[in-house]
Amino acid sequence: MEWSRFLECLTADADRFREVSAKDLDAPVPSCPGWSVADLVRHVAVVYLHKVECLRQGRAPEPWPPDESATAEPFALFDRAWPALRAELVARPPESAAYTWYEPDQTTRFWLRRMAQETVIHRIDAELALRTGIQPVPDDLAVDGIDEVLAVFLGYQSKTWCEDFGPDLAEADDRPVLVSAGGAGWLVRATPSGVSVEAGIGSGPVAADAAVRGEPGAMLRWLWKRGDGGVTVDGDEQLVGRLRRLLVTATQ
Repeated sequence: MEWSRFLECLTADADRFREVSAKDLDAPVPSCPGWSVADLVRHVAVVYLHKVECLRQGRAPEPWPPDESATAEPFALFDRAWPALRAELVARPPESAAYTWYEPDQTTRFWLRRMAQETVIHRIDAELALRTGIQPVPDDLAVDGIDEVLAVFLGYQSKTWCEDFGPDLAEADDRPVLVSAGGAGWLVRATPSGVSVEAGIGSGPVAADAAVRGEPGAMLRWLWKRGDGGVTVDGDEQLVGRLRRLLVTATQ
């Protein structure tokens, strides 16, 4: 996706997130057990502020989070964080150097992509909490999000911190799962040393022990455990269950 398109999606979802969340800060968030909407708003605000400091300081900010983040009025915090994040992003070229936790990409572009994907998922959380109806995720953003969660979260983290994934990774046997959405496909193989993700598979026949298929928006929600609707599973369901558990570890 182009830089301008990421920024467009991020802005639309941040605005929608605030609009929906304002309906009831006390509502529970079913997709984030134990959280209220107020907790969700504070979380998003603190994530934004963290990225502002990563960009400004060129390193992970320490100590973190700020002391006031746990007690600040949620929208006061959000209304400070979101304009600050947007200003930092638009002031920098996409390929300008920036600290990130993902070693292969140390650029500002990484954070714009990450915040666009972070925000659309939490926008859905707010919509689930307030039962407002979930706005569709644009196909281009959803396909990019599928690629990010598989390659960046699951692939990179499982190889970098494989011990965090426990027996689900230690007992993995390299059998492939095909994830297919919007004409794009990813072949996912887990071994004790990490998960490999082969992108660019296309929509043709692929040999795999299991397959998960759906439209891009539905697939993105399925991968992030924000709903199962619109996704079909074929083949070894236990293998697919392992994939979902690995994803939970990668994204928690």
